[in-house]
Amino acid sequence: MPEVNKPDSSEQSPRGRGPGRGRRGRPTPEVGEGGFNGQQQELIEKVVFINRSAKVVKGGRRFNFSALVVVGDRRGKVGVGLGKAGEVADAIRKGGEMARNEMVGVSLKDATIPHEVFSHYCGAKVLLRPASPGTGIIAGKTVRAVLESAGVKDVLSKSLGSNNAANVVKATLTALLSLRLREDIYRGRGIEIKKVSAPKPPTAMPEEPPQATLPAS
Repeated sequence: MPEVNKPDSSEQSPRGRGPGRGRRGRPTPEVGEGGFNGQQQELIEKVVFINRSAKVVKGGRRFNFSALVVVGDRRGKVGVGLGKAGEVADAIRKGGEMARNEMVGVSLKDATIPHEVFSHYCGAKVLLRPASPGTGIIAGKTVRAVLESAGVKDVLSKSLGSNNAANVVKATLTALLSLRLREDIYRGRGIEIKKVSAPKPPTAMPEEPPQATLPAS
């Protein structure tokens, strides 16, 4: 039998579908680890506390979960959200979405805070103090989650009063929002910052030549 030339794959597909193309000839989007955009890759999400509540009904007990989530970009923006759902995963997802929508900016000075601050929310009280480079975050797990998400690396803190996780997180966030840089304070008062030149090192005094001594008579 005579050989019949088979058409190429390109001739069999009149719609022009090829490798790397999805339905209707549209290229498939490449999704990285961080999602569709690069902003999600920079955000960090930390679950601070998960609470379970039970409601007694005729057939038994019905459980509900609430998750306290902190989201930040480690560059001066942080947000807090409280999600509630019938499952733990759904509560965490809702809390993360709420925290992303409520992110606010805080004033930082390098890797620490510009000045000491004391804040309270209901029964929780939080004290924050700036620290020298290399000190680290001296804080509990609740305050640490907010400070790390905001981008603070060196700070001293003390939590006073109530240990309720929601109140401690809100007290810490209130303390960060009350921080102000020196430039912002001077700009609000209409004062210019005077630049002080660095002190110059002292110059060495010229050595005097040794005096010639007369011989004793």
